[in-house]
Amino acid sequence: MKKIIPLILVALFYNCKNQAQTKEEKETIINAKPVEVPLENGKAKAYFASGCFWCVEAIYESVKGVKESISGYSGGHTKKPTYAASNTGKTGHAEAVEIIYDPKIVSFNTLVDVYFASQNVTQVNGQGNDRGSQYRSIIFYQNDEQKQIILKKKETLSKKLNTKIAAEVYPFQKFWIAEDYHQNYERLHPNNSYIRNVSIPRLNRFKAKFPKELLKEIH
Repeated sequence: MKKIIPLILVALFYNCKNQAQTKEEKETIINAKPVEVPLENGKAKAYFASGCFWCVEAIYESVKGVKESISGYSGGHTKKPTYAASNTGKTGHAEAVEIIYDPKIVSFNTLVDVYFASQNVTQVNGQGNDRGSQYRSIIFYQNDEQKQIILKKKETLSKKLNTKIAAEVYPFQKFWIAEDYHQNYERLHPNNSYIRNVSIPRLNRFKAKFPKELLKEIH
């Protein structure tokens, strides 16, 4: 017992230290000045995290005006994160998507509506059975206008459901593109068991309740 107690104390010390470091790093990220991504060939970019990026990528690509959805990592403090590192939950990053869209066809406002309509808005640190900080929900803003849109919609939804909304709101800093094999995963691997049993049902639930005029006829 005498040998066990010191080990427990050491474990608790390092656990508390790690939590303090994580909190400090998180505060730095949350309080950072947002980075605004300029238009490129008339296309804008937006960033969202909502569980597995395979699911989120497919959801956004079903929306009119969205030209491309790219899987990656954002919201953390680690440079050049990998899928393996992200899965430890120690990078601070969440699986995220970069949405390339035509603002003349679809607005950031609508993209935020897509975000809230395509997830369990009350689940903390995950979606469904995908659990952990790497699967947490985050909406990234690039300027104060976007921030106010997000906060207003989040507050309205919270009042409507009479519950706390889990999504965090972060100033956008940087998006790290995921490994090539993650890109367009749902489209390229339709028979994968996760895609069949999780991604596609989640996509279909979203499409069933979102305005049809805002969705592409074929996805």
